[in-house]
Amino acid sequence: MRRFEFEVDREHAHAVNETFTGLRRMRWLALLAAGLAVAATAALLWSGQAWGYLLAFVCALAAAIALWVALWTPHRSDIEKLYRDGVLVPAVVCAAEPSGIILLALVDTAEATAPARGWALVTRKVRALPGHEPELGERVPSVAVRTDGAPRQVGERWQLVTAMPIAWGTRDRTVIERARETISDLEWRLLAENLALAARVRRTATKRLMLDPRHLPPELA
Repeated sequence: MRRFEFEVDREHAHAVNETFTGLRRMRWLALLAAGLAVAATAALLWSGQAWGYLLAFVCALAAAIALWVALWTPHRSDIEKLYRDGVLVPAVVCAAEPSGIILLALVDTAEATAPARGWALVTRKVRALPGHEPELGERVPSVAVRTDGAPRQVGERWQLVTAMPIAWGTRDRTVIERARETISDLEWRLLAENLALAARVRRTATKRLMLDPRHLPPELA
């Protein structure tokens, strides 16, 4: 598993890192849902109706789940931890639209102990990409981040994974260049050769397309 160490600029990351802002939004929504569920539970119990007790139990369960998500999310939204634990992966700009930039990344969806690799193409739409030019084929070193909301991957593969640019964690272009050079030319070349598949990947529900291992270079087996 290839990691990339660098000093994260927290101020910069908090301002531009869309993964962090997404997790923070999820936490506030979970807190809101928990509050509404608690209020509904109290109202149903106060009603004194027999059917209300059953619904109150359901609402209380929903409140517990939402509260668990709210308490667990800060653990996942630690910027340094996201970069430290993430695997360094290649990503390239595959399209630039008025509403954002589309990245195509090559990720290994298999966990470290799996008997075989599970290479996939994933896409991600981002609003801003500081430190990079929004040009087709621009190399954007990133780390793979799970987005399924589960505390552990299911089975031998991550269910949902996306790419988080190194540029969202630092303003230092030398760090971005060092990350770019750490990734092999083989991986960059494989991404460039599969740019035409980006539209197909975006049409999938998970924004992920598994690659046939028979068509991959032996080095990635």
